[in-house]
Amino acid sequence: MTLPSVRSADASSHLFFIGTYTRANSKGIYALRLDASTGALTAPEVAAETVNPSFLALHPNGHVLYSLRELGTVNGKPGGAVAAYNLDSAGKLSLINEQASGGISLTHLAADATGRMLIAVSFGAGQVVAFPLEPDGRIGARTAFVQHQGTLGPNKSRQDQPHAHSVTLAPDNRFAFVADLGLDRVFSYRLDPAKAQLAPNDPPAIVITPGAGPRHSKFSVDGRFFYVVDEIDGSVTACAYDPARGVGTPFQHISTLPAGFVVQDPDRAAEIRVHPNGHFLYASNRGHDSIAVFAIDPANGRLSLVEIVPAGGKAPRNFALSPDGGWLVCAHQDSNTLAVFRVDATNGRLTRTGGTVSVPSPVCVLFAN
Repeated sequence: MTLPSVRSADASSHLFFIGTYTRANSKGIYALRLDASTGALTAPEVAAETVNPSFLALHPNGHVLYSLRELGTVNGKPGGAVAAYNLDSAGKLSLINEQASGGISLTHLAADATGRMLIAVSFGAGQVVAFPLEPDGRIGARTAFVQHQGTLGPNKSRQDQPHAHSVTLAPDNRFAFVADLGLDRVFSYRLDPAKAQLAPNDPPAIVITPGAGPRHSKFSVDGRFFYVVDEIDGSVTACAYDPARGVGTPFQHISTLPAGFVVQDPDRAAEIRVHPNGHFLYASNRGHDSIAVFAIDPANGRLSLVEIVPAGGKAPRNFALSPDGGWLVCAHQDSNTLAVFRVDATNGRLTRTGGTVSVPSPVCVLFAN
């Protein structure tokens, strides 16, 4: 079976990959193509058979794909792993190597802009780790380990301990930001890619509204602002960003849910993305099963709600915008489906297009081109 190619001759489509949980019927990582004119999706093909390849990331050269493996044990020892795959011109993945995490589970990952360092976090106990990367993308043995500590947030059921949820790299690659849901902090770390090490910044963290539960984050296109989606209370925290110091200063806390909607489910806001044109921001809501669209004020970075639309499935845990900004693909973990939306680049609004495509337990959408 031939997988979709990485690049089509007429640039008429976009290749993307889906990370999944294999506890249902999934076989691993799936590859699809999105038609750049119609938004139609090809049938999903298994790109790599593996266990629980949840979140995915690309090497900056675009030819190596990294995956978490959310496992209980590796080679008979507790912990998870990270895996590297070669991504060839036909869109096929071939395993380069796997590296054990060193006794901890893993939740999210990112490769630095130099291609020399992979950073991953563990939700289970609030930990951050780093691995060196070889020139061919191969992952070396773990070189850094940080344990989060501090005062827990006020939500006793959700903030029972540190919960490092994601890692986002600064545009200049000098800092990594780790959102910790349990501590209501986004920690800032200075990067040393040559040694695959990280060190706490000063100040060490952005303080988020108590009980908000920061989950994922993104920078504005111009790098002046930093946006955090807060899972527990269903919100976005907007921060002014100082690139010289790696410091974010919150100035807005805005809901991703309709006025009057009462947050009850333990799973709420999930993913956040900024449109390539820099004018719009998107955030997904589980439970309410919707996508909130915000306009970004170019002068001060403040957000204003444009609309909240049905996500087209149950539990929109992750979504991504196509590189050209024309389309949004949303993955619904609980309904095992993908939904596609056309994006209006003039106002940011979303229009559902076509039907749904079935992918078992999808939890990550990653465009390769």
